Amino acid sequence: MEFPAPPHYLPWHLVPSNLLFPYKFTPENYVHWTETPQSHIFSADIPGVRKEELRVEVEDSSYLIIRTEAAAMDGESTEPVRKFKRKFRLPGRVDVDGISAAYENGVITVTVPRLIRRGFYIDPATVPERLDVLARAA
Repeated sequence: MEFPAPPHYLPWHLVPSNLLFPYKFTPENYVHWTETPQSHIFSADIPGVRKEELRVEVEDSSYLIIRTEAAAMDGESTEPVRKFKRKFRLPGRVDVDGISAAYENGVITVTVPRLIRRGFYIDPATVPERLDVLARAA
């Protein structure tokens, strides 16, 4: 008596992801976020958009918005307008006034610096030799 061969199955958890998904696929509105000790860096690939059409805004000091704003169509362009909008919640301790953006070769890079608080420093030369007690603890 012969038994049928067991069904062939592939243990997906053992197959490397580059074999499961051989093509590098990134969504159209993908924004790469990198965290460094000094800042947070957001970068997005937005080809075919002019620098004048890009807007980087901060809303309520807690949201960063990167978007495109369509310029007035002059009628001779046949390419569709590329729309892009992403909104990110900013971490608690960032310097909102120090946010900078650069657009080069179709890639926008927004740098959000961290707010680094320094501790206070007491110069030992300014401390008197003897401290007077103003009040006793109860």
